[in-house]
Amino acid sequence: MAEAGPGPGPGPGWLEQLKSCFAWSGTSPWTLWLFALLCLAGVLRLPLRISDNLSTAPCRLELSQTAGISLLADFVIKELCFQRLHQVSMFLNTLTPKFYVALTGTSSLISGLILIFEWWYFRKYGTSFIEQVSVSHLRPLLGGVDNNSPNNSNTSNGDSDSNRQSVSECKVWRNPLNLFRGAEYNRYTWVTGREPLTYYDMNLSAQDHQTFFTCDTDHLRPADAIMQKAWRERNPQARISAAHEALELNECATAYILLAEEEATTIVEAEKLFKQALKAGEGCYRRSQQLQHHGAQYEAQHRRDTNVLVYIKRRLAMCARKLGRTREAVKMMRDLMKEFPLLSMFNIHENLLEALLELQAYADVQAVLAKYDDISLPKSATICYTAALLKARAVSDKFSPEAASRRGLSTAEMNAVEAIHRAVEFNPHVPKYLLEMKSLILPPEHILKRGDSEAIAYAFFHLQHWKRVEGALNLLHCTWEGTFRMIPYPLEKGHLFYPYPICTETADRELLPSFHEVSVYPKKELPFFILFTAGLCSFTAMLALLTHQFPELMGVFAKAFLSTLFAPLNFVMEKVESILPSSLWHQLTRI
Repeated sequence: MAEAGPGPGPGPGWLEQLKSCFAWSGTSPWTLWLFALLCLAGVLRLPLRISDNLSTAPCRLELSQTAGISLLADFVIKELCFQRLHQVSMFLNTLTPKFYVALTGTSSLISGLILIFEWWYFRKYGTSFIEQVSVSHLRPLLGGVDNNSPNNSNTSNGDSDSNRQSVSECKVWRNPLNLFRGAEYNRYTWVTGREPLTYYDMNLSAQDHQTFFTCDTDHLRPADAIMQKAWRERNPQARISAAHEALELNECATAYILLAEEEATTIVEAEKLFKQALKAGEGCYRRSQQLQHHGAQYEAQHRRDTNVLVYIKRRLAMCARKLGRTREAVKMMRDLMKEFPLLSMFNIHENLLEALLELQAYADVQAVLAKYDDISLPKSATICYTAALLKARAVSDKFSPEAASRRGLSTAEMNAVEAIHRAVEFNPHVPKYLLEMKSLILPPEHILKRGDSEAIAYAFFHLQHWKRVEGALNLLHCTWEGTFRMIPYPLEKGHLFYPYPICTETADRELLPSFHEVSVYPKKELPFFILFTAGLCSFTAMLALLTHQFPELMGVFAKAFLSTLFAPLNFVMEKVESILPSSLWHQLTRI
């Protein structure tokens, strides 16, 4: 992570380095092992008579110094070391299996209680109690800095934003950048033999077509009556045949739409059919516009003709974008948004944002975001990640994690990191696709906001724009995982948005093909101390049970283990005695 605190200023002296070492050791598990060994020595001080030995040692040293006999001092020190080791071995040999049962049973009980408390604390607060105490209380005393303290103002804003959200959690939206079935989805099937669309996704599209392209008065017109039945057909060939049949009766705009979407095998063919659909659709729109106030049926027909016209113009703009005529596509989208400003269901602004990014017109992109990135409007991955891309663009070319950790983040870098955190909180699945940690597939025709389907749809079209901005993906790689530290329980409480919906995984599995591994919300890993206490509890409980059932065998194992444990110490002592001269022992006695 590049979330660095303020820069340290001048080079730290030896005192500051010592403090940093102590601050690191305060949160290191090895410190706990050292503390446990010290506690064990304190418990065994009476059986081993360590205090007596330590008290008698200075007396013997003083005797040797006053006598001035170096050989006697050497002999006394060696004898003292061998005597202590002999006492330790004698004490361990006198231990009975009941002692080992009591020791392991007590250790298992204590570690089990710690495990239960740690698990309860983690489930309630999302962090380890031992880690929190170490970071919050020990590190500040030893000179450490806590970088994980939450921002109270952001939290309060997140709470208020959560209360304002009233949209349905798992509402499925039409993908504004959905591909063409005949020219793109079917070509993928021909090449790979895989179906990129699920039955559930295509069924939702059929329902959308019936909603947008039909009305109650279709039975009065033979061509529209045929198309009304065609949109309900499950067989693609039956739908195409019905569209040709409708065109034989009349110039039907919806029939051209169906052929452009499903029969055309190239984008050029699809564009030609959409242009024919536009000619027929404009005529129907002008006629229904004049009659829309004559009754409810005429108003419904005008609404249907409006939807048809907007759909045709939007798809024509998408054809121009796919064929490389990006400026023409931008003009068509802007004109369409001006002509029909209330039809926000098609999310044409997301098509416009993608086309403007292709032109690298970042000022125009910022203007569109200023209009649609509003708190009263539903968010999307395109809105959040495009805003993050623009802020990252200002600092990404010179960003360095090492430099940021030394001097801290500047204001512009902090704004970029916060924008990335905001985008990741809205949809946490996008970064893995942008960083190419997960393979992309063709996006579905429908997406679930904040889900894996939306992440695929966004990354499929916007990955090239992130690659074009130098250093943007590096900044994303260094900062995106920091979002999960701010929201330990995203399913219960959000930070800047409402809590993450729990139903996204189920809906995404229905929207995405079976050969794709659906991405789920990154689960928070268990803290180290919960895993450590769980292992310690299980290990000591197993030792207590085995010692109780097989006391003699476990006693042999315990003695063998302890003798093996002290073998390196005996070996080192023998080597030291053989290497060091006897005069050195005399010098040590004089210290």
